[in-house]
Amino acid sequence: MWWLEMSAIEAVPENAAEAAWERSVGFLVHDVARLIRKRFEQHARAKELGLTRSQASVLGRLSRQEGINQVTLAQQMELEPITLVRLLDRLQAAGLIERRADPQDRRARSLYLTPRARPLLDRVSVLAGDVYDEALAGLSIAERERLVASLEIMKSNLTDRLSALSGAAEPEETIHG
Repeated sequence: MWWLEMSAIEAVPENAAEAAWERSVGFLVHDVARLIRKRFEQHARAKELGLTRSQASVLGRLSRQEGINQVTLAQQMELEPITLVRLLDRLQAAGLIERRADPQDRRARSLYLTPRARPLLDRVSVLAGDVYDEALAGLSIAERERLVASLEIMKSNLTDRLSALSGAAEPEETIHG
């Protein structure tokens, strides 16, 4: 029903329309995610973590999916392969990951954390917890649980819809001459 919101926004003065946009779910989710990323980067610099948020994100994903190949990881993280390769090169140079030949596909590389990465991941977890505590300050435990449950429902709704649409046949391209 976004079209109802759009027409309501168009009918109000400019400042009120701007305020309405800033209270929309999409704007708020995007803005909160951006601010969380920014605060994580600030914490990481202040605590001399030695990782960017993107590098920490790669390590976090690998900690849950060791052995994943680079192509799959790039897809899951919605990164261009070259962007991921650069991140992986830096993490490998720092001794935090290793690339191994994939036993199922000799062209692919499987990714693994090194023992050196484990204590760093513990520090990342603490920093992330600090940022989430800042973001969730003022919310009761019940409100936090409702927020997470609501976001999980939204994620599921959109994931299901995207899966349904990607499973549908793509329309054939028509060439007009």
